[in-house]
Amino acid sequence: MAFLDKNYWTQRYSTGKTGWDIGYASPPLVQYLDQIKNNGIQVLIPGAGSGYEASSAMQSGFTNVHLLDISEEPLKRFASLNPDFPVEHIHHQNFFEHNGSYDLILEQTFFCALNPNLREDYLIKMKELLKPGAKLVGIWFDREFDFEGPPFGGKSTEYRKLFEKYFDIKVLAPCYNSVPERLGSEVFMILENSKI
Repeated sequence: MAFLDKNYWTQRYSTGKTGWDIGYASPPLVQYLDQIKNNGIQVLIPGAGSGYEASSAMQSGFTNVHLLDISEEPLKRFASLNPDFPVEHIHHQNFFEHNGSYDLILEQTFFCALNPNLREDYLIKMKELLKPGAKLVGIWFDREFDFEGPPFGGKSTEYRKLFEKYFDIKVLAPCYNSVPERLGSEVFMILENSKI
């Protein structure tokens, strides 16, 4: 398995090997954000890559969106394409070293990019970054892959068992509005940080 550090991801961006990049904001996340009335909430998008969701949220009037990536390459590109986006909300950092307090964290191809042995650490860190009652919302693969990742797959049954230790699972359902090439292979989840 590749050593998934910032050099690995920077190399992928530099060589254009970005199969996860759909070229626009993920429809399930856009539709979820469209339902939120308070656009002043603190939002984090970890492993944000090209930051399409952050750009879309900003255009919809959200004022406190933060994006984070371990590679500087996509963040620089994002900043040049979105000159009005606050520079202090762009975090070139390892997710596990990030500090903050958020009302909402959006998951889009970040979980599947991490080594599976970090899944418990991912949930512990998410819980730490979310305010009480705040939510982790997004899309996770509901399939296994027949190659060595990333991406790394998983199943909704295993997610339920793992995630319910840390969060109240409000929604765990097949994702009906995935991008066409992922339709039928993703689940949408809303996880609430209300467990002590």
